[in-house]
Amino acid sequence: QVQLVESGGGLVEAGGSLRLSCLASGLPFSTYVMGWFREAPGKEREFVAAITGASGVTKYGDSVRGRFTISRDNAKNTVYLQMWRVRPEDTAVYYCAANFLSISIIRTNWNYWGQGTQVIVSS
Repeated sequence: QVQLVESGGGLVEAGGSLRLSCLASGLPFSTYVMGWFREAPGKEREFVAAITGASGVTKYGDSVRGRFTISRDNAKNTVYLQMWRVRPEDTAVYYCAANFLSISIIRTNWNYWGQGTQVIVSS
């Protein structure tokens, strides 16, 4: 069984920082692309960031590039999303995802999903 479990969400003031974590189990973690998506109320799920397993190549959505950093620790089967200079529009449920093939900004191309963790940015 594959499980992706997010943690680290919560309340943060605009301009602050937060680090999300995703612990993966039941898959060969180091061979999988890992990513983060987010979904705000009434909006479609949005691509945030992704990182490949083999080379560590990263990709970011336009709205977070320069403010967020994705990283992974294969020894811990964990992927992180470091969020800097957060804005109220970053408020959303953040989902961890895993994909065997490659990085994709299309959510339906991803194989596995976590349950999500809520991030609320106050203004």
